[in-house]
Amino acid sequence: MTRPPATVFDRSVALERLGGEEFDVLIVGGGITGAGVALEASAGGLRTALVERSDFAAGTSSKSSKLVHGGLRYLQQRELRLVHESLLERQRLLTNAPHLVQPLTFLIPLFGKGGVVDKTLVRAFSAALWGYDLAGGWRIGKRHRKIKAAEIQAHLPTLRSERVVAGFLYYDASTDDARLTLSVLRTAVLEHGAAAANYAAVTGFRRGADGRITGAALADGTEIRAGVVVNATGIWADELRALDPTDGAPYLRPAKGTHLVVSRSKLPCDTAAVIPVPGDRRSIFVVPWGDHTYLGTTDTDYEGPLDDPPVTRADVDYILGAVNTWVSPQLRAADVTATWAGLRPLLASTPGRPHQLSERTADLSRRHRVVVSADGLVTITGGKLTTYRKMAEDTLAVVTASLGERPRPSPTRRLPLRGAVGAAAFRGRRAAAELGVEPAVLDHLRRRYGGETAAVIGLTAGDPGLVAPLVPGLPYLRAEAVYAVRYEMAFTLEDVLARRTRALFLEAEATAGAARDVAALMGPHLGWDADRMAGEVAHVEGLARASLAAARSSPGAATDDDLAGDVVAARTSAGEAAAEEMRP
Repeated sequence: MTRPPATVFDRSVALERLGGEEFDVLIVGGGITGAGVALEASAGGLRTALVERSDFAAGTSSKSSKLVHGGLRYLQQRELRLVHESLLERQRLLTNAPHLVQPLTFLIPLFGKGGVVDKTLVRAFSAALWGYDLAGGWRIGKRHRKIKAAEIQAHLPTLRSERVVAGFLYYDASTDDARLTLSVLRTAVLEHGAAAANYAAVTGFRRGADGRITGAALADGTEIRAGVVVNATGIWADELRALDPTDGAPYLRPAKGTHLVVSRSKLPCDTAAVIPVPGDRRSIFVVPWGDHTYLGTTDTDYEGPLDDPPVTRADVDYILGAVNTWVSPQLRAADVTATWAGLRPLLASTPGRPHQLSERTADLSRRHRVVVSADGLVTITGGKLTTYRKMAEDTLAVVTASLGERPRPSPTRRLPLRGAVGAAAFRGRRAAAELGVEPAVLDHLRRRYGGETAAVIGLTAGDPGLVAPLVPGLPYLRAEAVYAVRYEMAFTLEDVLARRTRALFLEAEATAGAARDVAALMGPHLGWDADRMAGEVAHVEGLARASLAAARSSPGAATDDDLAGDVVAARTSAGEAAAEEMRP
């Protein structure tokens, strides 16, 4: 198998290759799971293709809690192997993508009355954190420690001082999930010759004379030939499996996770925190994100449409109620600047015990499973953001066996992601002065583009206006939108404002207000006329309204069904027009 030469990250190039070449493996799904499989396969020498029906990371992979962690609560569920595996993968990501994945300190405050805390609770947390460190948490270079109330207040000053007694600090990591997904996929394409295209929906499978799957057909009529097809569509895995009549019962039980965003001035913190939910056996995270703080997540069973699950008023009340139990002044729904809800593709049952379902999705395993249908469709389901690389490694073991090849060691355990090499050169005031940007701007770009930072700044040489903010009050530059269109396969306004940057996830109203200006910036690069530009703006404005609909509704008024209409309305014909115009 001769690997094709590396190509530019370009959809038209990819579509030409998809229809003209024969591949060893075709991955369906452009989230973190599919991107991981594409990198594992291409870096291992397989001729690799990937298609995504929407934009890369448009589903759960842009709507997670953005944590790279072992999962402290999984110890309580006795998922020791998962915790150990996750912590090992966390360390690999810190090494392989240091520009995208950074260590994050977590605070666990302990509450009591009269300065007294339950000693049993202290011992339980201490034992759990020692277990976490021994399972691999120590690899981050620090161990947990117990701290006093005064230090807790310094990290999270709005906690009610009369309730805080003591606490612990421990260490994990965080990332921009959509950016990580894109980096993994660009590494596969630019450095290992994979072919990848977004807005390329699979409508059916190709089959050989023996009935086995030998590729797929796209909505535009393109036929892709491949030795093995991998279903890496995440929460939509059962929908793709339905195209294969030999596959069995559904594998997944969706769980909805909702997050709220507020200004960091409303909930100041310099560490993340784990806050208990009164009357529930769960906790929520409070996580700093630049000048904002996000709160979440819920973990509830979900039976609605898989595209764009709505945030409900019940979700808002649950999260704010949990936080407001412990902070003063309290947060109001009007303080929410953006929301998001994603669906986790949890395994519905344990192998060998297909009918043993938990009553709570919070209790379902985050482990993954690789299965092969009678017709040869390989499906990877379950898992979590942190373990995407291990999921890909396990999937490739099945793929190579299906191709009749011998097992091979994973090529990605020590493989730097795109941007990791050279990222350190963009640190400090001297580097900023040499590039002619403010140190804060350079730091922002380095944490997103790593070694490719100079390429983004280079766009401003001919147009100094590109150094200006993309959305007022947010750190993203106008140059980043141009870079996204030219080099990151962004085709819609939503692609840029929701995933190439995260503006829509931070300040929904401000992003809607800037949508027309950003569309005018992108339009000439994409050949948009006035009608297309207006449609793109209307679409993003609708998404912004949907983001804030629950927080702006009266308490208890909005259900999933009520708010689903807002989301559907937000998905205007602009989205369909975008897909139609991109077809050959």
